[in-house]
Amino acid sequence: MAYTEQELQALIDSIVGAVMNSETGCNDEIPVGISNRHIHLSREHVDILFGKGYELTKCKDLSQPGQYACKEVLTLVGPSMRAIEGVRVLGPERKQSQVEISRTDSFTLKVKPPVRESGDVKGSAPVTIIGPKGTVTLNEGCIIANRHIHMSEEEGKQFGVKDGEYVDVEMNGERRSLFYDVQIRVHKNFRLEMHIDTDDANAAGVGNGFKAKLIKRK
Repeated sequence: MAYTEQELQALIDSIVGAVMNSETGCNDEIPVGISNRHIHLSREHVDILFGKGYELTKCKDLSQPGQYACKEVLTLVGPSMRAIEGVRVLGPERKQSQVEISRTDSFTLKVKPPVRESGDVKGSAPVTIIGPKGTVTLNEGCIIANRHIHMSEEEGKQFGVKDGEYVDVEMNGERRSLFYDVQIRVHKNFRLEMHIDTDDANAAGVGNGFKAKLIKRK
């Protein structure tokens, strides 16, 4: 079978790409992590909720280096006055407190959190946090975390994506789904994992460790 010069070059590029992916272990599959409702706290708010000088207790490490689940849990209350109890605190402490919930949770609390990147809380929804020693009302700080993928700088190069870029992700779970506008987050200390909340996970019928397919936009 005769190839044109263009077809031959395309074939060579395809073979080289496959070999490189094989050598680096990179493919288009992304492990999925399900993020349940949780709370990040500032030092000031740790003192108010648990007592002056209180130190959060690490329970277990999370997938991203330096991040961990704490033994401590708190209660959330919104305008509905219906409480969501047992909400896990994640460490380490942050400069600004933040609450991340699902859309379903927002119906219970009767709040209207925007979909945001973690840390972007300006103008977000208010919520009250109740602890064993005190109460904190955030005038802003309650969000629904956007769908995102953590990856190291090397993994970013392998996938051909950059920090802040948006991709689509295919989930071939119990309910085949295509998630649009998934943000790429690249940092030298990140480990490859896509984070979605419980609503998204239930809609697609997937769980922790499921492998999703990254689709680059053309």
